[in-house]
Amino acid sequence: MREIVFYKTNSGESPIEEFLDSLDDKQAQKVVWVMKIVEELETVPTTYLKKLKNTDDIWEIRVQQSNNIFRLLGFKKEGKLIVLTNGFTKKTQKTPKPEIVLAEKRKKEYLER
Repeated sequence: MREIVFYKTNSGESPIEEFLDSLDDKQAQKVVWVMKIVEELETVPTTYLKKLKNTDDIWEIRVQQSNNIFRLLGFKKEGKLIVLTNGFTKKTQKTPKPEIVLAEKRKKEYLER
């Protein structure tokens, strides 16, 4: 089993919690359901968890609810821990570069603390 934790800024804010709060109830329920799958399944299908190419070991949790596509970016630490750094609604085919850069920056900050 894996454990998912949310990255917190130096001021104690959680970008993932803020993202989840911005979703409606059905959307938030689906995101939580997918996070549970990622935590509980030994082998998670790439439908739900995928490593992003050409990044500093950034992973994405992939959620589709109706016509909405959501992504939660983060990184693995010690194999069984996933630290989620940021979330967004996906509107294009490719994951936006600024979101990847933000995840990499937060990963570096997290590991330096």
